[in-house]
This record gives sequence, C-alpha cells and structure tokens, in this order.
Amino acid sequence: MKGEVAKVLRPRQSARSEERPGRVARVRVWRGFLYNQDMPEIVKKVSEKMERYTPAEIEPKWQSRWDADASLYAAEGHDSGKPKYYCIEMLPYPSGQLHMGHVRNYAIGDALARHMWMRGYNVLHPMGWDAFGLPAENAALKNGVPPREWTLSNIAAMKKQMRRMGLSYDWSTEVTTCLPEYYRWNQWFFLKMFEKGLAFRKKSKVNWCPECQTVLANEQVVGGRCWRHEDTVVELRDLTQWFFRITKYADELLDGLDKLEGWPEKVRTMQRNWIGRSEGALIDFAVDQGVGKGDEGAEGACKITVFTTRVDTIFGATSVQLAPEHPVAKAFAAEDDTLREKIEGLLAEQQKARESDALGAIEKHGVETGQFAVNPFNGEKVPIWVANYILADYGTGAIMSVPAHDERDFEFAQKYGLSLRRVVAPAASGAEEPVLPYVAEEDAVVIDSGEWSGLGCGAAQEKMAAFAKARGFGTPTVTYRLKDWGVSRQRYWGTPIPMVYCDKCSPDEPMPVAESELPILLPEQIDITQTNGSPLGRVAEFVNTTCPKCGGKARRETDTMDTFVDSSWYFYRYTDARNAAAPFDSDKANYWFPIDQYIGGVEHAILHLIYSRFWTKVMRDLGMIKNDEPAERLFTQGMVIKDGAKMSKSKGNVVSPDDMIARYGADATRMYALFAAPPDRDLDWQEEGVAGISRFLSRVYRLVTKFSAAAESAGSGAAVTPAGQALLRKLHQTIAKITQDFDGRWHFNTSISSIMILVNEIAANEAAIDAGEISQAVVAEVFRGLILLLAPFAPFFAAEMWEQVGGEGVVFRTAWPVADADLAREDEIEIPVQVNGKLVNVLKVPAGSDEATVKAAALADEKVKSRIEGKTVVKVIVVPGKLVNLVVKCEPLL
Repeated sequence: MKGEVAKVLRPRQSARSEERPGRVARVRVWRGFLYNQDMPEIVKKVSEKMERYTPAEIEPKWQSRWDADASLYAAEGHDSGKPKYYCIEMLPYPSGQLHMGHVRNYAIGDALARHMWMRGYNVLHPMGWDAFGLPAENAALKNGVPPREWTLSNIAAMKKQMRRMGLSYDWSTEVTTCLPEYYRWNQWFFLKMFEKGLAFRKKSKVNWCPECQTVLANEQVVGGRCWRHEDTVVELRDLTQWFFRITKYADELLDGLDKLEGWPEKVRTMQRNWIGRSEGALIDFAVDQGVGKGDEGAEGACKITVFTTRVDTIFGATSVQLAPEHPVAKAFAAEDDTLREKIEGLLAEQQKARESDALGAIEKHGVETGQFAVNPFNGEKVPIWVANYILADYGTGAIMSVPAHDERDFEFAQKYGLSLRRVVAPAASGAEEPVLPYVAEEDAVVIDSGEWSGLGCGAAQEKMAAFAKARGFGTPTVTYRLKDWGVSRQRYWGTPIPMVYCDKCSPDEPMPVAESELPILLPEQIDITQTNGSPLGRVAEFVNTTCPKCGGKARRETDTMDTFVDSSWYFYRYTDARNAAAPFDSDKANYWFPIDQYIGGVEHAILHLIYSRFWTKVMRDLGMIKNDEPAERLFTQGMVIKDGAKMSKSKGNVVSPDDMIARYGADATRMYALFAAPPDRDLDWQEEGVAGISRFLSRVYRLVTKFSAAAESAGSGAAVTPAGQALLRKLHQTIAKITQDFDGRWHFNTSISSIMILVNEIAANEAAIDAGEISQAVVAEVFRGLILLLAPFAPFFAAEMWEQVGGEGVVFRTAWPVADADLAREDEIEIPVQVNGKLVNVLKVPAGSDEATVKAAALADEKVKSRIEGKTVVKVIVVPGKLVNLVVKCEPLL
C-alpha cells in the first residue's frame, strides 16, 4: 500500500532471538515489515543497517572467538578414528610483509584444509618460517639491524597478517628455522650424515657469487647468474667446501619420479632433466707428446678422458676438444704464451656468454693446440683443440668430436675445416646416403669401424665399451648432470657446521663435535659489515674451542649451512614441533607422512623439492621414517601478475593484503584470489575484482539476513512446490559441482561461480519465498547449504551467517553437505542449435536424449525451419549434451 507502512500477516520476530546473547533481536522487529520511500526515517535506517555487510566488524569478532579456542585448528591424536589429511603450503621467507602472491598460495591451502575438516578428516595444517639466509643478512647490512632482530620482527608482522586473513593454521606446531631448538637438529643431521659418509669436504670448482660473497650450489645458478641477483654473474673458483653426497641417491631420485603420479608432469620433467642420467663409456685418449701433468696428476702420463654416450661412433672422431680450464689445456698453455693468450680469450668468451645467459647459443670458437691425441680403438692421431663451448664442470670437460653424427660437432668442423668421417648408416640395404650430420635411427648399423662393422648401434656400444674395459683404456659408466650438493656458505646468518679442527690431532681433517654439545650456538652480536671471508671467523669466542680427542686447543668450522638445509625437512618437525630429545617422534611422523597435499610455486621444482626428496631418503635409511617420498601430491599454483610482471617485493609491484582487507575485508580478498583464475594459472591482478566479490557477499548477506527466520526452521511436512523443487535442484547441483572440484583439479574459480549462480536463483525466487510459495523447510535447506558451501572460501562471512540462521557449532566443523543424486539430476538440458556455425535457438530436450532425438528436435524447431527453408541440409553435427550444428547450402537458381 503506497504511502503507508503495511504489516504482513505473520511477524517474523523469533522468541529464540531473545534467549541468545549477541543475536540482533531489534532487527527482527522490523524484519516482518514492508516499507517504501514514505515510511518513517527511523525504519529506513534500521533496515539499511540490518542489510549492510560490514567485514570490519564481523571479521575481528570471529577472529577473536577463534583465537580464544586453541583447539579449533589443532590436529587430533592418532587414535581419533578419523582418516588423516596432512595439508601444507611451502613455508615463507619472513620478508616482513605478505603480498597477494602469498595470499593466493595460502588461500588455496586454507580452503582445502577447511573442506577436509568438513569431510570428517583429522587435518594437520601448520605454518612456519624459513628464517635463515642471505636476505636477512643483506637487510641487516642495509638497515643496521641485527639479522635475528630483523627476522623475528618480520615474523611477528607476517603472523599478524595471517591471523587477520583468518588462515586456519595450528600455531602450536609453528617452526622457526633460525631458533636453536630447530637448527640444533640441522647439526644433528649433519653429524649423522658425516658418520655415513654423506657429508664430506673436498676441494673443487665451485660457484661464487661476488655480491653474496659466498658459494652457491649448482641449483642456485640460473643462466650463469645468482638465483637471488639476476644481474650478478657467477664466477668459478677452486675452494675446499662441505658437500652432501646427493649423487648416491641419483638413481633412486630419478626412478622415484615415476611413482609421483600426484605431482605435475612439468615438475617431474624438470627434475629428470636436472638429474640428467646418461649411459655411456669413459674412454682415455693418450696425448701423443706427454706434456706436464695429466688428468690424474702423474708426470708424463698425460691423457684425456672423454665421456661419450655413443662409443659406437669413435672411429668417426676427427678431433678431441677441451674446455679452456681443462688441466691438459692449461699444461699446453704453460709452455706456449701465444696459445695461453688464445685460450684466455676463449675463457673470456665463455664467461661473457654466461653473463648474457647465452651459453647454449654461443658462437663456437676454438684454438688448435698443435698437439695430438691417440684414438685407442684404431691408433689414429687426432688433433687436440680447445673450444669455448666445452665446460670444465660438465662431464669430464673434454669431448671426442664426431662431426658426421653430431650437429654441434658438425658446425665446429665446418667452421674450421676439420674432416668428416661417416661411420653409421641406415640398416636398410640400398638406402640413400643420409645427409650429414646423420643422427642414427634405432635400427642403424656401424660401418667402417673395424671388427664391429655391421653391428647394430646398440650392440656395438655394448661390445665396444666392454672391449675398452678389457684393454684398460675405458669403462662402461653412467654419468649424471646432478652434482653433489655444496652446503658451505661463507656468511653469518645460517646454521653453524658442527665440526672442529685440531692442529695436533688432525691438522687437515675435520672432526665432529659430540652430540651432547649441540646446539653449537650462532653468536647474536657480531659485526657482519666486512665481506672478506666468513664473518664467524672473526669472532674469537666462537672460533676457539677444545679438541674432542685431546682436549687441547682447536678451532671451529666457520662456514654455515646452506639455507635449503632448513627447508629440506621442516615438514617432519611440524608433526612434533616441541620435541627436545629428537628431531621428531618416528611414530608421529609415520602417522602423518607422506604429506597428502603440498602446495607451492613451480620455481622450487629443482632447489627445494629435489633436496627434500633426498633428505627423506636419508632419514628413511637412518631408520627414522618409513616413507620414500615426502609428499604424495604436489600442487604448483600460478603467479599473481601486476603491471606485466610477477608480483614481488624486488619488482616494487606488490599489493598489500592489509590495504585490500581495510577496503573490502579478508573474505572478499581471499575469494578473489581463488575466483579470478584457475589456481594453476597466472592471475592478472585487478582490484575491481575484489570490489566485485565484496558486492556479491553483500548481496548474500542481505538475502540471508532477510530470510534468517525462515532459514532457522528445520521443520518439514509442507509439500514441495515446483518452485521449491527447482531451488533444491540448483542447490544439490551446486553441492555436486563443488564437491567434484575439491576432489579433482580444484577449479575453485568455477566453484565460486557455481555459488554465484545459486545465489542468482535464490534472488530470482525472493518474491516466491515472500509469498510463501516455497516452504520454510526448503528455505532452511537452501540457505544452510549455501552457507556451508561458502565456508571454505569465506570463513568469517560463513560463521556470521551460520549464527544468523541458528546453526549449531562451528560452521567449518559442520559436516559437508552431500548432494542428492536424484535431486541434482536435470530433467531437461539446453542445447544450442547452430546453422553454419551461427546460433539460431536454444532448445530444451529431456536429459539423456540420444543423438537421433536431439537431431529430430532441432529439425522440427520453427526458428530452425525458417532459417533453412529453401536450402539443402548437407550435414547435421550433434555433439551429445553440447550443441547441434546444421551445415546447409543454398539450392542453385534455375
């Protein structure tokens, strides 16, 4: 009735609201009224307040309640009777501030953990901090703040942000890797590996970052540059360093990839390529004129050892080529100043190629040494060259060049006029002579190769390698691209290595400290401004100690461990984070492992993930665990892109979640991160998208608030009207869709889209609900189901709405709704009909209709008939359940 307030017949104030503190009873007074522009202003204001979604009030309220319940996110014991689910995101480096890239990662894991709680699982969902490493030390140098102080303050700030985001972490299991209670176990593992021969010290050519002033592992060199400093070229230096013998597990690391079916194939491929297993033979070429020291350091016994996967082509070798830093090349250069200058020029070219990340495409240059090597199979002398594309740290630093059967060797031979000799041919008789370079097919045969001529290439490789071994100039072997893990770092902020040196007992060999001495504490007050050598070496009270053998004076190791040591086993510590007697209890670890779902960026495919797999196998062999691999399933989320680049602090394009939360709330922020793109794809950041999610939540808030009295009802008995049946069908279809998304590829973007479609359906039936055409029982089921579906994605919002509708208990500990298959089944489906690819109409046909029925319905449709009148139907294409396309052509004019 226009111009006055009209009261509906049945006021909706609930007596139950009077009994519950905190329920908005005064709002219920007005919920039963209709009003228009002429109603009293006070009614308008109260109604507007009732329908306004205010995350700034709702979210802190619920976070405060959750913080008060320490058991809310805690995992249960082994005897809970529930199936276990271990879900973690890779622990962050405490840089001081989260950005939306972090939020996306954590929102994925959080939604999954909450969903699995609702599915009845015993969930472990922990968080910790990868707190050692160069960034903290570099920040301390820049800001004048000690690394420990800087790191712990950043942890406090980021933890506060995570709480404000409402992330469901069990903080009782929190791990901070820079604290002694954690890094003492790094030292304990080091001692165990030393006992097993897995930790060792040797002099070798290592990667040195001039900016970090420390050694880098091979995996930390990207395109010839430091992984942390994209503009800093890595140098090669000869240093004595500590290594972990990861190569002992090379075959197992490689073979295990076939069992990791829950890992992305791209990650497994990257690891296969990095391990780089090659079967072949090591062959010794004697230098015709012995010069200086050979590969093994024996005077006058100069030889060049090459590794080849194609020993069957050795009769086609027309030169031997060395890396500029190969010992034999250095020996030649030492006796010839002109040659030395040329070799130094090749080395400079190689270094320049490293700087531009162009080693793979380097223009090949070489220098002839004037010396010859002897092919051990035929006694032929072949010239020795030094080439800029041969690397000292790859293989043996020397190759035999077979230009007729290798593209790289062919290019070099063409440039310098070296001869080509074909020694492999197609097996088929009468086949055309192949164009060189000819890379043999599987059935190719060896020719012009002495007694091995006529053999298939595979058989020739086996027999020729055995011949070399029998004659003492070679051996069948397997090589790997994977090198032992260099773990020494000449920096301060890391785990001290628990080894000592005693000039009396062992002047050259280090000795382990006693386990009872652990942890070897990292000094807290130390000058790290000098960068020449390890900072710990300048701290007398740290360096000076007593010998574990004689009790006399000794000195500690001053290198610290690579920070990837910390992250190689942290997820095991989560299972028993407060254990002071061991890294963890084996029974607890064996209950939780392997990890059911591990979530993190693909950039860790080599560095972190291969190290953690190695560490798991070491712990298994120490008898600490039973599993062979750390994680059963791995998910690598896409990046968040802003201004055309990955969002990162170093690029200056970060968006702070604090800003988004202040404007739109935590739930809208996290929902946008899940909605804007499939989680495995890159997300192009748009703030308007967060605003859109906020408007959507406001719409849901209005609907739930308006109908909360009806939604509180659990009554039944009223007949389900067609409108109610349609609404229930949409609910159960949405339940089925989202359940499938969680069980499958995590299409959370389409999950949230499905919820939006459900809300649209509810809004379209708003008048029918007002008029009582849809029963309260249906309204209760639909709204409660909607809230439960929202709970993993928007936990604060869902908790508030759950309270509004009188839900009992914690919303994300309430059972996940189960789809009724009969209700979810469509009676009819919509089929677009096209004519020559252009949409003409959308037909409704019975669900499950066969192709003939769909085709007949399309041809009988009036719009379709008018479009094809006077034309010939050439073909009718029916894509079951998807579309119909009629291909037609006009009749020719008479």
